[in-house]
Amino acid sequence: MVRPMSARLAQAVRPRRLPQSTLRVRQQQRFASSTPSTEEMQKKAQDAFASVQKGLGQAFQAGKKLLGPVGERVGNLMGAYREPVLYNLAVFREVLKQVYVAERLQPPPLSAFASVYATLWSRARNLQYWRELVRSGDLTKVGIYALEAYGIFKVGEIIGRRSLVGYNIQ
Repeated sequence: MVRPMSARLAQAVRPRRLPQSTLRVRQQQRFASSTPSTEEMQKKAQDAFASVQKGLGQAFQAGKKLLGPVGERVGNLMGAYREPVLYNLAVFREVLKQVYVAERLQPPPLSAFASVYATLWSRARNLQYWRELVRSGDLTKVGIYALEAYGIFKVGEIIGRRSLVGYNIQ
């Protein structure tokens, strides 16, 4: 019998008891930090589970509103699998949020885009820059980079059209 994901997750999160000798060694190694109690950890886990359930209900209502009758039919076809699937998606979303924060991922500010394009535009208009490229031999590198960018653009067009040449009009 396969246990539902929530039971497996609860078992994975449940604190395990360590032998007393190991516990003493760990306590001796800790210096200026405090150890959270089991009750605090369980409270945090329950709060997290409650927030996931709340988000799950909101996501289901939003999906129902967005997809209308089609979404409700799909939800009914999923039957008993609907709740575990939505729960797993909500947990996945929360894990991604934690990774996003922990890795300090963020899109670059608009000022970065503006400065890059300003630099490119000023170089493209500067005749001295082009003379220096020709003199140093870096013009071939710039040409190859431009050709790569053009090729990537054309591949994207082909994928978007779903045809190698022209559009399928049929």
